[in-house]
Amino acid sequence: MRSDRRRIVVKRLQVGYCQSERRVCRALNFPRASHRYKSVRDERTQLRIRLRDLAGTRVHYGYRRLHILLSREGWHVNHKLVYWLYIEEGLQMRRKRPRRNRSCQIRKTRQQASRTNESWSMDFMADQLFNGQRFRLLTLVDNFSRESLVIQVGTRLTGDDVVAALDRVKEARGCPQSIRVDNGPEFISKSLDWWAYFNNVTLDFSRLGKPTDNAYIESFNGRVRQECLNQHWFLSLEDAQEQIDQWRLDYNENRPHSSLGNQTPVEFAKKSSLARQG
Repeated sequence: MRSDRRRIVVKRLQVGYCQSERRVCRALNFPRASHRYKSVRDERTQLRIRLRDLAGTRVHYGYRRLHILLSREGWHVNHKLVYWLYIEEGLQMRRKRPRRNRSCQIRKTRQQASRTNESWSMDFMADQLFNGQRFRLLTLVDNFSRESLVIQVGTRLTGDDVVAALDRVKEARGCPQSIRVDNGPEFISKSLDWWAYFNNVTLDFSRLGKPTDNAYIESFNGRVRQECLNQHWFLSLEDAQEQIDQWRLDYNENRPHSSLGNQTPVEFAKKSSLARQG
Protein backbone atom coordinates (compact mmCIF):
# COMPACT_ATOMS: atom_id res chain seq x y z
CA MET A 1 0.00 0.00 0.00
CA ARG A 2 1.34 3.43 -0.93
CA SER A 3 2.36 5.76 1.88
CA ASP A 4 -0.28 8.39 1.10
CA ARG A 5 -3.02 5.76 1.30
CA ARG A 6 -1.62 4.40 4.57
CA ARG A 7 -1.69 7.90 6.02
CA ILE A 8 -5.41 8.08 5.21
CA VAL A 9 -5.96 4.70 6.93
CA VAL A 10 -4.09 5.91 10.02
CA LYS A 11 -6.27 9.01 10.26
CA ARG A 12 -9.47 6.98 9.90
CA LEU A 13 -8.43 4.50 12.58
CA GLN A 14 -7.44 7.30 14.93
CA VAL A 15 -10.83 8.95 14.59
CA GLY A 16 -12.88 5.76 14.45
CA TYR A 17 -11.30 4.05 17.48
CA CYS A 18 -10.13 7.15 19.39
CA GLN A 19 -6.55 5.86 19.46
CA SER A 20 -3.25 7.68 19.44
CA GLU A 21 -1.05 8.02 16.39
CA ARG A 22 1.63 5.88 18.08
CA ARG A 23 -0.69 2.89 18.69
CA VAL A 24 -2.25 2.96 15.22
CA CYS A 25 1.12 3.21 13.46
CA ARG A 26 2.48 0.36 15.58
CA ALA A 27 -0.54 -1.83 14.72
CA LEU A 28 -0.11 -1.14 11.00
CA ASN A 29 3.68 -1.45 11.15
CA PHE A 30 3.88 2.01 9.63
CA PRO A 31 6.75 4.24 10.84
CA ARG A 32 5.59 7.43 12.49
CA ALA A 33 8.28 9.34 10.61
CA SER A 34 6.72 8.23 7.32
CA HIS A 35 3.27 9.17 8.58
CA ARG A 36 4.42 12.68 9.49
CA TYR A 37 6.48 13.19 6.33
CA LYS A 38 5.63 16.32 4.33
CA SER A 39 6.43 16.21 0.65
CA VAL A 40 8.94 18.75 -0.66
CA ARG A 41 8.38 17.72 -4.28
CA ASP A 42 8.53 20.50 -6.85
CA GLU A 43 5.01 20.85 -8.29
CA ARG A 44 6.42 22.21 -11.56
CA THR A 45 3.79 24.94 -11.70
CA GLN A 46 5.31 26.85 -14.61
CA LEU A 47 5.81 23.65 -16.60
CA ARG A 48 2.21 22.62 -15.97
CA ILE A 49 0.93 25.98 -17.21
CA ARG A 50 3.02 25.78 -20.38
CA LEU A 51 1.99 22.16 -21.00
CA ARG A 52 -1.70 23.08 -20.70
CA ASP A 53 -1.22 26.00 -23.10
CA LEU A 54 0.46 23.79 -25.68
CA ALA A 55 -2.17 21.05 -25.29
CA GLY A 56 -4.94 23.62 -25.73
CA THR A 57 -3.54 24.91 -29.02
CA ARG A 58 -2.13 21.60 -30.34
CA VAL A 59 -5.23 19.53 -29.75
CA HIS A 60 -4.06 16.60 -31.89
CA TYR A 61 -0.70 16.21 -30.13
CA GLY A 62 0.02 13.52 -27.56
CA TYR A 63 2.51 13.84 -24.71
CA ARG A 64 5.50 12.80 -26.84
CA ARG A 65 5.02 15.60 -29.37
CA LEU A 66 4.32 18.03 -26.56
CA HIS A 67 7.61 16.92 -24.95
CA ILE A 68 9.42 17.75 -28.18
CA LEU A 69 7.86 21.22 -28.26
CA LEU A 70 8.86 21.80 -24.65
CA SER A 71 12.42 20.70 -25.39
CA ARG A 72 12.62 23.14 -28.28
CA GLU A 73 11.57 25.93 -25.92
CA GLY A 74 14.37 25.07 -23.52
CA TRP A 75 12.57 22.94 -20.91
CA HIS A 76 15.14 20.31 -19.86
CA VAL A 77 12.75 17.55 -18.74
CA ASN A 78 12.42 13.95 -19.85
CA HIS A 79 9.36 12.42 -21.48
CA LYS A 80 8.43 10.50 -18.31
CA LEU A 81 7.90 13.70 -16.35
CA VAL A 82 5.91 15.19 -19.22
CA TYR A 83 3.73 12.06 -19.31
CA TRP A 84 3.17 12.20 -15.55
CA LEU A 85 2.09 15.85 -15.74
CA TYR A 86 0.03 15.11 -18.87
CA ILE A 87 -1.96 12.50 -16.92
CA GLU A 88 -2.29 14.57 -13.74
CA GLU A 89 -3.67 17.55 -15.69
CA GLY A 90 -6.23 15.32 -17.44
CA LEU A 91 -5.01 16.30 -20.89
CA GLN A 92 -5.46 12.77 -22.23
CA MET A 93 -9.23 13.33 -22.07
CA ARG A 94 -9.27 16.16 -24.59
CA ARG A 95 -11.81 15.70 -27.39
CA LYS A 96 -10.64 15.99 -30.96
CA ARG A 97 -12.89 17.77 -33.40
CA PRO A 98 -14.73 15.64 -35.98
CA ARG A 99 -12.44 14.85 -38.89
CA ARG A 100 -12.86 16.58 -42.25
CA ASN A 101 -14.81 19.51 -40.87
CA ARG A 102 -13.05 22.84 -41.08
CA SER A 103 -15.84 24.85 -39.47
CA CYS A 104 -16.33 22.92 -36.24
CA GLN A 105 -15.01 23.96 -32.85
CA ILE A 106 -13.20 22.08 -30.09
CA ARG A 107 -15.42 20.98 -27.20
CA LYS A 108 -15.56 23.74 -24.60
CA THR A 109 -17.98 24.82 -21.93
CA ARG A 110 -20.88 26.40 -23.77
CA GLN A 111 -21.96 29.93 -23.03
CA GLN A 112 -25.61 30.90 -22.93
CA ALA A 113 -26.78 32.83 -25.99
CA SER A 114 -27.30 36.52 -25.20
CA ARG A 115 -29.10 37.66 -28.36
CA THR A 116 -30.94 36.33 -31.39
CA ASN A 117 -28.88 34.84 -34.22
CA GLU A 118 -25.98 34.18 -31.88
CA SER A 119 -26.56 30.44 -31.66
CA TRP A 120 -28.94 28.06 -33.44
CA SER A 121 -29.61 24.36 -32.94
CA MET A 122 -30.50 21.84 -35.64
CA ASP A 123 -31.62 18.21 -35.62
CA PHE A 124 -33.67 15.56 -37.46
CA MET A 125 -36.89 13.79 -36.54
CA ALA A 126 -38.89 10.99 -38.16
CA ASP A 127 -42.60 10.22 -38.55
CA GLN A 128 -44.94 8.51 -41.01
CA LEU A 129 -47.95 9.22 -43.22
CA PHE A 130 -51.36 7.57 -42.78
CA ASN A 131 -50.27 4.67 -45.03
CA GLY A 132 -47.07 3.96 -43.08
CA GLN A 133 -44.69 5.77 -45.44
CA ARG A 134 -41.81 7.19 -43.45
CA PHE A 135 -40.61 10.77 -43.74
CA ARG A 136 -38.12 12.99 -41.97
CA LEU A 137 -38.20 16.48 -40.51
CA LEU A 138 -35.33 18.95 -40.24
CA THR A 139 -35.86 21.26 -37.24
CA LEU A 140 -34.01 24.51 -36.57
CA VAL A 141 -34.41 26.82 -33.54
CA ASP A 142 -32.81 29.98 -32.19
CA ASN A 143 -31.30 29.15 -28.80
CA PHE A 144 -31.92 32.62 -27.38
CA SER A 145 -35.49 33.40 -28.43
CA ARG A 146 -36.55 29.73 -28.86
CA GLU A 147 -38.09 30.66 -32.22
CA SER A 148 -38.68 27.81 -34.64
CA LEU A 149 -36.89 29.01 -37.77
CA VAL A 150 -37.82 26.18 -40.12
CA ILE A 151 -39.24 22.66 -40.13
CA GLN A 152 -38.46 20.98 -43.44
CA VAL A 153 -40.32 17.80 -44.44
CA GLY A 154 -38.98 15.23 -46.90
CA THR A 155 -38.65 11.52 -47.52
CA ARG A 156 -34.88 11.77 -47.85
CA LEU A 157 -33.11 14.86 -46.57
CA THR A 158 -29.42 15.17 -47.45
CA GLY A 159 -26.71 17.68 -46.67
CA ASP A 160 -27.75 19.66 -49.77
CA ASP A 161 -31.32 19.88 -48.42
CA VAL A 162 -29.96 21.18 -45.11
CA VAL A 163 -27.99 23.87 -46.95
CA ALA A 164 -31.07 24.84 -49.00
CA ALA A 165 -33.15 25.24 -45.81
CA LEU A 166 -30.41 27.34 -44.18
CA ASP A 167 -30.21 29.57 -47.24
CA ARG A 168 -33.94 30.29 -47.01
CA VAL A 169 -33.60 31.24 -43.34
CA LYS A 170 -30.49 33.28 -44.13
CA GLU A 171 -32.44 35.44 -46.61
CA ALA A 172 -35.00 36.27 -43.92
CA ARG A 173 -32.81 36.89 -40.87
CA GLY A 174 -29.12 36.45 -41.73
CA CYS A 175 -26.63 33.92 -40.39
CA PRO A 176 -25.82 32.92 -36.80
CA GLN A 177 -22.42 32.79 -35.19
CA SER A 178 -22.73 29.07 -34.52
CA ILE A 179 -25.07 26.13 -35.08
CA ARG A 180 -25.23 23.22 -32.65
CA VAL A 181 -25.59 19.87 -34.39
CA ASP A 182 -24.98 16.20 -33.71
CA ASN A 183 -22.65 13.95 -35.70
CA GLY A 184 -25.21 12.71 -38.22
CA PRO A 185 -24.10 12.17 -41.84
CA GLU A 186 -26.02 15.21 -43.08
CA PHE A 187 -24.27 17.49 -40.60
CA ILE A 188 -20.74 16.24 -41.30
CA SER A 189 -21.29 16.48 -45.06
CA LYS A 190 -19.06 18.59 -47.26
CA SER A 191 -22.06 20.63 -48.41
CA LEU A 192 -22.81 21.92 -44.91
CA ASP A 193 -19.14 22.28 -44.06
CA TRP A 194 -18.48 24.55 -47.04
CA TRP A 195 -21.68 26.55 -46.42
CA ALA A 196 -20.58 27.18 -42.84
CA TYR A 197 -17.05 28.07 -43.95
CA PHE A 198 -18.11 30.63 -46.57
CA ASN A 199 -20.74 32.17 -44.26
CA ASN A 200 -18.34 32.34 -41.30
CA VAL A 201 -20.54 30.07 -39.17
CA THR A 202 -19.12 27.68 -36.56
CA LEU A 203 -20.52 24.14 -36.50
CA ASP A 204 -20.66 23.18 -32.82
CA PHE A 205 -20.76 19.37 -32.73
CA SER A 206 -22.17 17.43 -29.79
CA ARG A 207 -20.08 14.79 -28.07
CA LEU A 208 -20.96 11.23 -29.00
CA GLY A 209 -23.67 9.85 -26.73
CA LYS A 210 -24.34 13.28 -25.16
CA PRO A 211 -27.78 14.51 -26.34
CA THR A 212 -27.73 17.07 -23.51
CA ASP A 213 -25.11 18.98 -25.49
CA ASN A 214 -27.98 20.00 -27.77
CA ALA A 215 -30.69 20.33 -25.14
CA TYR A 216 -32.67 23.16 -26.77
CA ILE A 217 -33.43 21.26 -29.95
CA GLU A 218 -34.14 18.06 -28.01
CA SER A 219 -36.72 19.92 -25.92
CA PHE A 220 -38.23 21.54 -29.01
CA ASN A 221 -38.47 18.18 -30.80
CA GLY A 222 -40.39 16.86 -27.83
CA ARG A 223 -42.93 19.67 -28.23
CA VAL A 224 -43.23 18.98 -31.96
CA ARG A 225 -43.87 15.31 -31.26
CA GLN A 226 -46.36 15.90 -28.47
CA GLU A 227 -48.31 18.87 -29.82
CA CYS A 228 -48.18 18.31 -33.56
CA LEU A 229 -47.10 14.92 -34.87
CA ASN A 230 -49.09 12.91 -32.35
CA GLN A 231 -52.23 15.01 -32.98
CA HIS A 232 -52.54 14.72 -36.78
CA TRP A 233 -52.86 12.23 -39.59
CA PHE A 234 -50.84 13.26 -42.65
CA LEU A 235 -52.23 12.26 -46.05
CA SER A 236 -49.15 13.30 -48.05
CA LEU A 237 -45.85 15.11 -47.70
CA GLU A 238 -47.52 18.32 -48.86
CA ASP A 239 -50.24 17.91 -46.24
CA ALA A 240 -47.62 17.21 -43.58
CA GLN A 241 -45.61 20.30 -44.55
CA GLU A 242 -48.72 22.50 -44.48
CA GLN A 243 -49.98 21.33 -41.10
CA ILE A 244 -46.51 21.47 -39.53
CA ASP A 245 -45.97 25.01 -40.87
CA GLN A 246 -49.27 26.08 -39.31
CA TRP A 247 -48.22 24.59 -35.98
CA ARG A 248 -44.81 26.30 -36.23
CA LEU A 249 -46.39 29.72 -36.71
CA ASP A 250 -48.71 29.10 -33.77
CA TYR A 251 -45.73 28.00 -31.66
CA ASN A 252 -43.79 31.19 -32.48
CA GLU A 253 -46.66 33.67 -32.19
CA ASN A 254 -49.18 32.27 -29.71
CA ARG A 255 -47.70 29.56 -27.50
CA PRO A 256 -46.37 30.92 -24.17
CA HIS A 257 -42.92 29.64 -23.28
CA SER A 258 -42.20 29.11 -19.58
CA SER A 259 -38.45 29.74 -19.87
CA LEU A 260 -39.21 33.10 -21.54
CA GLY A 261 -41.42 34.36 -18.70
CA ASN A 262 -44.53 32.96 -20.40
CA GLN A 263 -43.95 35.14 -23.44
CA THR A 264 -44.13 33.80 -26.97
CA PRO A 265 -40.80 33.46 -28.81
CA VAL A 266 -41.69 36.31 -31.18
CA GLU A 267 -42.64 38.63 -28.29
CA PHE A 268 -39.46 37.80 -26.42
CA ALA A 269 -37.30 38.40 -29.50
CA LYS A 270 -38.94 41.80 -30.18
CA LYS A 271 -38.58 42.99 -26.57
CA SER A 272 -34.95 41.88 -26.43
CA SER A 273 -34.19 43.72 -29.68
CA LEU A 274 -35.82 46.91 -28.41
CA ALA A 275 -33.93 46.67 -25.11
CA ARG A 276 -30.58 46.45 -26.92
CA GLN A 277 -31.44 49.38 -29.16
CA GLY A 278 -32.53 51.47 -26.18
